[in-house]
Amino acid sequence: MNKENPRKVLIVDDVTKNIQLVANFLKQVGYEINYALNGKAALNHVKRADFDLILLDIMMPEMDGFEVCQRLKSNNETKDIPIIFLTAKTDIESITRAFEVGGIDYITKPFNKAELLARVKTHLELQQQKRNLKELNATKDKFFSIIAHDLRSPLNQLLGLSEVLQREIESEHGEDAIKLANLINESAKSGRLLLENLLEWSRSQTGSINFNPELLDLKAITNEVLELNENNAKTKDILIQSKVKEHIHAFADGNMIKTILRNLISNSIKFTNIGGKIILNAKIFKDFVTYSISDNGIGMKEGDLKKLFRIDINPKSIGSSKEKGTGLGLILCKEFIEINNGSIWAKSELGKGSTFYFSLPTSKL
Repeated sequence: MNKENPRKVLIVDDVTKNIQLVANFLKQVGYEINYALNGKAALNHVKRADFDLILLDIMMPEMDGFEVCQRLKSNNETKDIPIIFLTAKTDIESITRAFEVGGIDYITKPFNKAELLARVKTHLELQQQKRNLKELNATKDKFFSIIAHDLRSPLNQLLGLSEVLQREIESEHGEDAIKLANLINESAKSGRLLLENLLEWSRSQTGSINFNPELLDLKAITNEVLELNENNAKTKDILIQSKVKEHIHAFADGNMIKTILRNLISNSIKFTNIGGKIILNAKIFKDFVTYSISDNGIGMKEGDLKKLFRIDINPKSIGSSKEKGTGLGLILCKEFIEINNGSIWAKSELGKGSTFYFSLPTSKL
C-alpha cells in the first residue's frame, strides 16, 4: 500500500462500537478512515472528500443503507465508488436488494477480521484497475482524436494558404504574398509544436523518454524559450516580460523544462488579447522554486479551471484570435513536472487573465 497516499475508506453505521471495531482493523493495515453515523452524514462526507471504498450498514434511522447506496449510484460524481454492505441482515431479500441498488459485496455481522480485510483489499485493487483502464482508454481516445482531427487542421491550412500564395505570386501581388507567407509560417509552427508534443507524450506513455536531471539556470532557459516564441508574440503585439533573476536554479531535466515553458508561454500568447502582456517570474521557497507565467488575457471560469490537466476531457476554449488547442500541451506539462518531483496548478478569473504555476526542487531529492 502507498503510505504517502493511503486508500480512503468511509464507514457508515449508526452504532459507534461497530465503527470503532472496523476502523481499528483497517487502520492496522494503513487505510485512512472516515465515518458517518447516519445516511445524511454519509452523503455530506462524500460531497466534501473523495473515497476509494464505502462500508455501509443497512439498518439506520431516517435513511437506510439501500437509499444511501441508490443516491450515490445515481450521482455521476459518486457512482463509481465501490460499496460493500456490512450488516446484520442475513435474509435473501436484503442480500438481493443490496446488489440490485449497486452494492459490489455483502458481509454479514458478526464478521471475520481476515475475511473483511481480504474483501476490502480485493475491491480496492479492482477499483484501481478500473481507474487504470479508464485512463488508458482516455489516452487512446486523446491520441486518435489528435491524429484524426487536430493534426489535420494545420495541414489543411498549409495546403490552402500555399495554393493562395502561389496564385498571388503569379499575379505579382507582393504585399499579399508576404502576409500569406507569414500565415503559412505560423501554421507550420503550430503543426510542428503539435507533432513535438505528440512525440514527447507518446514517449512518456511508453516509458522510453530520457530523464537526465541536472542543476538548471532558469534565467538562461527562459531566454532560450522566449526566442522561439518571439514571432508569435509580435504577431499579436504582446509584450512578454521576464523577471526571472540570475542564480535561480532548479534540479530537473532541461529538455522537459523547455517543453513545459514552450507550451505554457504558447498558451498564454494564445489566450492573451492583442496588445496584452505576459510576465514570467521565479521565486525560491525553501527547497523548491516556483515559476509563474501570468497574462492579462481572456481568463477562465472556475468550472473550466478544474478541467485543466485532465486527459479525459477535451478542451473547448478558443484563443483570443480564434486559436484552437488540443489540451495535450497541459497534459504533457503535468506529466513532465511530476517526473521532476514538482507540481503544477493554475489560477484564473474570467476576463482578467490567468497565471500558471509550477514548482521544482532546487537540489536533488
